[in-house]
Amino acid sequence: MLDWFRSLDPMFQALLAGLFTWGVTTAGAATVFIARDINRKFLDAMLGFSGGVMLAASYWSLLAPAIQIADAGPTSSWLPPTIGFLLGGAVLWIFDKSLPHLHLGFPIEEAEGPQTAWHRSVLLVTAITMHNIPESHREGNVDLATVSLLLGFVVMMVLDVALG
Repeated sequence: MLDWFRSLDPMFQALLAGLFTWGVTTAGAATVFIARDINRKFLDAMLGFSGGVMLAASYWSLLAPAIQIADAGPTSSWLPPTIGFLLGGAVLWIFDKSLPHLHLGFPIEEAEGPQTAWHRSVLLVTAITMHNIPESHREGNVDLATVSLLLGFVVMMVLDVALG
């Protein structure tokens, strides 16, 4: 099977990989139609697993390349990534405290940050956007990522206001 896949055109490989990813994401999301209530311990285990996956992904896609790039610099290879990691954490902490947002599954009364009249959907998208900022700014995509995030946020706000 692996030889068959390797023999395909790279564009077709990318298409198949994308379709596979779409399919398993759809299958996972479709479980909401089957399971009405989820056991809290099972949900905690899934959240813990996904947290571990995200921790590994952040290391392999952000910190490890930063350490490798810093090896060629004049300072210790651990210093620039450490400073970047700490500054990034500080920025996210400031966002967490200064932007109103709502975590999934919580009532609107438990929204964090300053008080606001924003709808529940706006608060949830704000939380998602805050958590996507670090990943979107990797590999020199800062300008494009910032514009894309801001554009997405503006479109979401316009739709929310228009739809009430």
